[in-house]
Amino acid sequence: MKRETYLESIEPLLGYFNGLIPLVKKEKELVAEKFHPRLFRKRQYVLQEGDVCTQFYFVVRGCLRMYKIDEKGNTHILQFATDNYWILDLGSFHGLKPSTLNIDALEDTVVLQINREDLIQLYTAAPKFDRIFRVLIENSFVRLQERLLQNISSTAEERYQSFLDVYPHLVNRLSQVQIASYLGITPEFLSRLRNRKKNAKKPSKS
Repeated sequence: MKRETYLESIEPLLGYFNGLIPLVKKEKELVAEKFHPRLFRKRQYVLQEGDVCTQFYFVVRGCLRMYKIDEKGNTHILQFATDNYWILDLGSFHGLKPSTLNIDALEDTVVLQINREDLIQLYTAAPKFDRIFRVLIENSFVRLQERLLQNISSTAEERYQSFLDVYPHLVNRLSQVQIASYLGITPEFLSRLRNRKKNAKKPSKS
């Protein structure tokens, strides 16, 4: 990647970090040193089941999904990651063990990635990043708990509304099959939910 393009791609990450804890010049230089840009083409794997997750990914632009394929061949989407989102298989990354998940690109996607060794060096060189990434992991854990509670106690309609609240920018970028897989329902049932919401918005005839 050309230097000019790289500088453009690193700015969103610097802005993200600054939004949590302001960085000084040296810390910004460390980010530029430790994170590396990469382009994934649409449908390209970022991580395949059975491989070790070696990178922590920050999405600059595009869309990635993390999913599991069960024994019956059904796809279960755990997460979408778009601009300014993070994604990785945390257990595989920190445990250095084969992943049971897949991550692929739903669009051409530019990421900034950092490997485990560089991340540890980043913590050591600037302890501020230890706090930043702890917040990231804690936030991810909270979202996971909320997702689990939704799957246990919420209706499909409530889960769909939650998806619209969290990913409003993805509604027209994802297929009905992909959204249904994330919600744990069939595409046909999702179509009925959408029609129901559309009809509910229509003004009643006097």
